[in-house]
Amino acid sequence: MREISLDRLRTLVEVADRGSFADAARALHLAPPTVSLHIAELEVRVNAPLLSRKRGQVQPTAIGEVMVERARKLLADAEQALDDIQRQVQGLSGRVRLGASTGAIAHLLPQALDVLRQDHPGIDVQVAVLTSHETLVGLADGALDIGLVALPQSQVAGLAIKPWRRDPVMAFLPAHWASPARITPAWLAAQPLILNDATTRLSRQTTEWFAAGGHHPVPRIQLNYNDAIKSLVAAGYGATLLPHEASAAPSDARITMRPLRPALWRELGIAHRAGHVERSTQHVLDVLWMLRAK
Repeated sequence: MREISLDRLRTLVEVADRGSFADAARALHLAPPTVSLHIAELEVRVNAPLLSRKRGQVQPTAIGEVMVERARKLLADAEQALDDIQRQVQGLSGRVRLGASTGAIAHLLPQALDVLRQDHPGIDVQVAVLTSHETLVGLADGALDIGLVALPQSQVAGLAIKPWRRDPVMAFLPAHWASPARITPAWLAAQPLILNDATTRLSRQTTEWFAAGGHHPVPRIQLNYNDAIKSLVAAGYGATLLPHEASAAPSDARITMRPLRPALWRELGIAHRAGHVERSTQHVLDVLWMLRAK
């Protein structure tokens, strides 16, 4: 079935509004025979007359009135679609799909979203809680636009992965515990522990940190939600190792933070598809880079 051209519908609306083929031709910058051809093609397509000529005045038929009404809606929808797309091309609006771990989402991402809301309120950021591996797969498949991933990562064809932040991993302890100024693997391994689950990069890092000192502690519980872990620490259930962002809100008064010996760092990177970056995505990237830390 042959589709109806929007140009033909625009011609029909113009003739109906002006009541004249000649006036419609001038308004559309078309030759009068072209206007007549457009109307004839539409009438052949619907197999019914759409316009009638009475006393020199061109008016829609009953079927023509329905066609004109529908044509106005279709033309308005088409104009709105083009306007929406143009706004996205200009970076004034758009949807950006971002994948990140719970650690990044908890403190870092809200800061970026607050700045974005003020500077670019038309941009909608959709956040998915994913592991770094899942995020990179989503980027490669086109399901995501930006990813916050743990480093190091192997290079992935078609993706750009750049270092973003380097934050210290600290010991979070119940405040009522007596503890040394710097926490060693030997001291911490003797305490009840609440650690990240084995699917996370931080879990592998902390396992290696303990192992370097010859320790292989078994945690009381493993979670993948840092705020839930901190709540358990505050309740005195155990100690944990978590990254600490300098811009994060102060810890609960029931929690004491201590640096590690040897030091341990959580490194994050920003990943996105290489090549052309849409403006809305670039605006989100720019805000994220403002939160860069060394």
